[in-house]
Amino acid sequence: MTREEIVTQVNDLLAEEFEVDAATFTPEANVKETLNLDSLSLVDLVALVQQTYKIKIPVEELRSIQTFNNLYDYIESHLPNE
Repeated sequence: MTREEIVTQVNDLLAEEFEVDAATFTPEANVKETLNLDSLSLVDLVALVQQTYKIKIPVEELRSIQTFNNLYDYIESHLPNE
């Protein structure tokens, strides 16, 4: 899966799940602020990513995911090799 495919798929998933216009997702935008996430919806985000990409996001690593770029990077670097 290419970086571009990851970005497109993640943006589509998040836009649908959190009912936010994907056009507001810029690489440097803060994920929590853009998606208006509270602690419960943050759990939903993690579950969605883990289920979709078959990867785990430990709590301590979740703290380092601040921007959409961080999220894309994390997914790209943890995808299982096909």
